[in-house]
Parts: sequence; structure tokens; C-alpha cells
Amino acid sequence: MSQLAIELKELKTEVINMWNLVHSQVVKSNIAMVNFDKNLAREVVSREKRVNGMELKIDRDCENIFALLTPVAVDLRFVLAVLKINSNLERIGDIAEGVAKYMLSADKPFNPELLKMTDTVAMYDEAINMLEDTLAAFENEDTALARSIFQKDEFLDKININATGMTVKYLEENPKDGYQALINLSVIRRLERVGDQSKNIAEETIFYVEAKVLKHNEE
Repeated sequence: MSQLAIELKELKTEVINMWNLVHSQVVKSNIAMVNFDKNLAREVVSREKRVNGMELKIDRDCENIFALLTPVAVDLRFVLAVLKINSNLERIGDIAEGVAKYMLSADKPFNPELLKMTDTVAMYDEAINMLEDTLAAFENEDTALARSIFQKDEFLDKININATGMTVKYLEENPKDGYQALINLSVIRRLERVGDQSKNIAEETIFYVEAKVLKHNEE
């Protein structure tokens, strides 16, 4: 095995580990919200430093591969894709941390009726599924699975669009829950961005495998 092949294999392992950590952060922020678990929310916040450290390590490794091993063709596309995927994963980690901080500022458990009316839990579930599917698509070079992410992102967009109206409706019936409703709406806005980042990751996987650039283009 050539030195380039060894470095690429190690890079792939690193980015998969980053993926799994970010996935864990999103799952835990969800549990913290649903169960009003402030200790779990604190754990998510504290682990964000680890996410940032992994991002910097992957960036440095990509730069070293460019500088020392001059990859070409599919190997070059792989490293370019990893650089962008790494950035998107770090942003998803930031989103999970932001949700956890919202939980720490909340003064009482979230009303299940609010979460149901605004489809917050369903949105969280789909965002987590998208992260899992993007990872599987990347690991297996499965561009069909990567393309399925685009439709799932539309599901998150729809919930986000409906969220304001559903929040107003909820507040008409529960006017004392204003702060809680605003936090929930902010969480929905952040989850919509998880969908956007996952879509970006799917595009990078397609670029790496098929040498097709989808950004700003319709499939």
C-alpha cells in the first residue's frame, strides 16, 4: 500500500470518527430537550471542544496530504470533499451545542403538546436519520442514498415553514409559555440548518464518487 493510500485510509477513519461524535451530540441534545435533562445538556456543551479539536486535526491532515503527496483524480476529490464535509460536521456540532445551551436557559420542562404541535420531535428524528444516511452514503460510496437526503431536507424545510403558525396557535391557548415557545422555535430553526448541512455533505459525497458538482444546480 502506498503512503498516499495509507494517509487516505487514516483520513477516512478520522472523518468517520468525527461524524459519530457529532451524531452523538445531536442525539444527546434531543434527549436533553425531550427529558429536560440539564446534566446531559452540560455534557453536550463540554464535548464541543472535542468536536472543534477533531475539525482542526482533519484540516491539518488534509493540508499535509495536499502539500506532501499531491493527490490527483478521485484521491484529490476525496480530500477536497473531506475538507468541506469536516466543516459541515463542525457546524452541526455547533448547532447541537446551541440547542443544549437553550436547555440550560429553560426554567421548566417543555410541554409535550408544544413539541407535538410544532413537530419538533419528528424534525429531530429526521435530522438524526439524515446524519446517519449521509455517513452510510460516504462510507459505502452510495450516491443513490446520498441523493435521498435532498427529499428528507424538504421535510425539514416544511416543518420549519409551518413552525411560526403552529407556535402562534399554541401561544393563543398557552399564553404563559411564551419563553418556552420561543426556545422551541429557535431549536426548529437550528434543526433546519442541520438539514442544509446534511444536504451539503451529500453533495460532496456525490462529487467525490461521480465527479459531479451539484451546488447551485438542479439534479
